[in-house]
Amino acid sequence: MTTPEPTKTTGVTRPRAAMVATVTLLAAIDLGLKAWASAALADGQAVDLGPIQLRLTFNAGVAFSLGANLPAGVVIGVAGLLVVGLAFFVWRATATATAPARLALAVILAGAVANLVDRAADGVVTDYLHSGWFPTFNLADVFITVGAAALVLTSLTRSPPADGPK
Repeated sequence: MTTPEPTKTTGVTRPRAAMVATVTLLAAIDLGLKAWASAALADGQAVDLGPIQLRLTFNAGVAFSLGANLPAGVVIGVAGLLVVGLAFFVWRATATATAPARLALAVILAGAVANLVDRAADGVVTDYLHSGWFPTFNLADVFITVGAAALVLTSLTRSPPADGPK
């Protein structure tokens, strides 16, 4: 009995399924932590963990509160369009990206999706990680930043294709 040769479609199905699972899991972790922080830190208390504190804040804007004075619908709409565009890019890139690049893209997309879902509920993003010297942020922001740094590193360490120009 012979096994069928893998096709382009089946060769991409597994990485895309892994991508969806990774994004879903990481976004769920972030949203769960935001729900916990909203309940546990609602009375204004801060929990000191050494270099970082858990302190509840809400951000109506995007990074560094940019756009905080815009109507929530505008921020949600623009963020939604960006997340859809990112998701489309990640879906297409999964077919040819290396495993480390796929993971970096999944982490970035998970952070973007989690912040969008959080913002869709009430127009603000829940932040709870406070360092004292940097604006308060959340795990989704960490995902986006670390994923972007990892993506840059993977692009710098990627070797050219064997059949490409020499």
